[in-house]
Amino acid sequence: MKIASRHLSKNTPESVRTAVFPVAGMGTRFLPATKATAKEMMPIVDKPLIQYAVEEALEAGCDRLVFISGRGKRAIADHFDVAFELEHELERRGKQELLDEVRNIVPRGVSTVFLRQPHPLGLGDAVLMARDVVGDHPFAVLLADDLILSKKPVLAQMIAQYDRYHAAILAIQRVPHEETNKYGIIQCWPWENKIQQVSGIIEKPHPNEAPSDLGVVGRYVLPAKIFEYLEDLPAGSGGEIQLTDGIAALLRERQVLGYEFEGRRFDCGDKLGYLQATVEFGLRHAGVGKPFAEYLHQLATDGICSYVADDQVLPPTRKSKSRVA
Repeated sequence: MKIASRHLSKNTPESVRTAVFPVAGMGTRFLPATKATAKEMMPIVDKPLIQYAVEEALEAGCDRLVFISGRGKRAIADHFDVAFELEHELERRGKQELLDEVRNIVPRGVSTVFLRQPHPLGLGDAVLMARDVVGDHPFAVLLADDLILSKKPVLAQMIAQYDRYHAAILAIQRVPHEETNKYGIIQCWPWENKIQQVSGIIEKPHPNEAPSDLGVVGRYVLPAKIFEYLEDLPAGSGGEIQLTDGIAALLRERQVLGYEFEGRRFDCGDKLGYLQATVEFGLRHAGVGKPFAEYLHQLATDGICSYVADDQVLPPTRKSKSRVA
């Protein structure tokens, strides 16, 4: 994969080159699968979730990737490292296409930084850990759980808006009223087409207290100023340092815009969303898309409901047995 290039003149404000990936979450909604495996390494067809997020950042022109990881996440670092033995074996077997794919997971000219979040203190704390790497430059934050299918990468759409307005940009979408307690919800008024001027933001409000139905999803373009506010924040919702609270503080002196992106989002932190993403990306896969579509068509023709009938044969469950000393 080639990195997208953006040519800026000397008079053009600095654009976004660093992408931060908070990947320290425990993935409890996918237990027991995530007991010993990072949730970000769960595959959608033949690539892990985190690779889709990284590819989106690369296609948007980012060439520095910062991963904020935690205990049990070593597989993520290994995935983006060089695998000499694997590459040698693929080369020996003449599997050039696979070899090129493995080598291009991190293209030449792209740097990776891995930082460890020692305590699970929330998204705001994870982002704050990237401060020394990011410095005084604008940066992007991508949450791998939010997998977005779009013609133009969502982060590239957002960076285009940043380059135009030079303001913090939040990816937003309309959410069901009864689900506002799952999102950061913005208070806003229309600015331009697909752009909302943000005047406030609340973390996971009760539907009766939500200021709108526009929720923030896992893509952010932020100025380095956000670090000053995150550093001074007390613990918020759930006893964690919330990025939402840092953005609310940033609003006191900086413009923050919500951008209704073009694309379809899948919440892959949720089992149903993960399955939906697997189907959608599977149908678009160059290798298996056509036979997979034929398989799904056959299921529908046979009556897909028959596969989830109440009297279906379930796999046997293991009965606990007492151990004899």
